[in-house]
Amino acid sequence: MSGKNVATDRPEPQLGLDAIAFGARPGAFESVAERMVCRPSAARQARRLVSAALGAWGMAELCADAQQIVSELVANVVTHTNCATFRLEVRRTSGVVRVEVGDRSRVIPEPQRPGACSESGRGLLMVEALSFRWGCEQRRRGKVVWAELKPTRETSP
Repeated sequence: MSGKNVATDRPEPQLGLDAIAFGARPGAFESVAERMVCRPSAARQARRLVSAALGAWGMAELCADAQQIVSELVANVVTHTNCATFRLEVRRTSGVVRVEVGDRSRVIPEPQRPGACSESGRGLLMVEALSFRWGCEQRRRGKVVWAELKPTRETSP
């Protein structure tokens, strides 16, 4: 994966899950990204990418929360958009890990207030509870929903 991200005009990361699995030096990168097919099994693939990146960065303590967050964000894309693909990026900056899921839908997600017996509608509430902060940004071709986590201990990028 190379070139520029059309939505942000910044260079796209060079590593995805395959690069991590096949021996790329994990400490040398600041972000990983992968374009995924919009189907229910993509959540498993997204959790693997998040886990691999966090493990490589020595931030395994964030894995459970980050996996739940990415599962909810991917489920929203699969359930509520007609997109064929979406883009997942996991990035670390000074003291924060950011998980981003970008798709071509222009519909902004909003947290629901489901009743006690409701079987759905709690995903963004979970994202809000598990993350340091989260949000959604409109892009030229869709949107990016993101969540940030802070490690309990300082790690250097």
